[in-house]
Amino acid sequence: MSDRLKRLAELSILTALALIIFVVELQFPSITPIAGVKLGLANIITVYGVYRYKAGETASVLLVRILLGSLFGGNPSAIIYSLSGGALCLSGMLLLKKIIPENRLWVCSVLGAVLHNLGQTAAAYFVMGKAVFLYLPFLTVSGCVAGAITGMCAQLVLMRFRKNGKGGNPNAKTK
Repeated sequence: MSDRLKRLAELSILTALALIIFVVELQFPSITPIAGVKLGLANIITVYGVYRYKAGETASVLLVRILLGSLFGGNPSAIIYSLSGGALCLSGMLLLKKIIPENRLWVCSVLGAVLHNLGQTAAAYFVMGKAVFLYLPFLTVSGCVAGAITGMCAQLVLMRFRKNGKGGNPNAKTK
C-alpha cells in the first residue's frame, strides 16, 4: 500500500474512532447540573492528532467528526458551537505544540480545552447574549479537568504506539 493510502486509512480510522467515542459519550448522563459540561472524550483523538499528524490532517479529522457528530447526535444547531470551540482549540494546540514537548502533551490538552470553552462561549454570546459569560468560570474549571483527562489518555496512546514502533512524531521533543 502506498504511503498516501496508508495515511488516508489511518486518518479515516481516527475519524471513525472519534465519532464512535463522541456518540457513545452522548449516551452518558450529565456528570454535573451545569449545561455544557462534559468530558469530551473524542478530543483524545484530536490531541493525539496534533502531535502525530500534519495540521491539515488533524483539522480534517476534527471537522468531519464535528459535522457527522452533530448529525448523528440529532443536534445540527450545535455545529456553530462545536466548530467555534474546535477551531480555537485546534489553532491554540497547534501553536502550543511548538513549545510543549510530547511527554507533556496533557498540558497542551488542558490549554486547548480552555480555548475550546472560550470559543463556544463566544459563539453562544452571539446567539444568546452576554449572560452566557456567567458560565465561563464553571466551564473553565471543568475544561481543565476534562482537558487533563483527555490529554493523559492521548499521551498514553502516543507513548504506546511509539513503544510498539507504530507511530509517534519522529521530530517531537521528548525531554
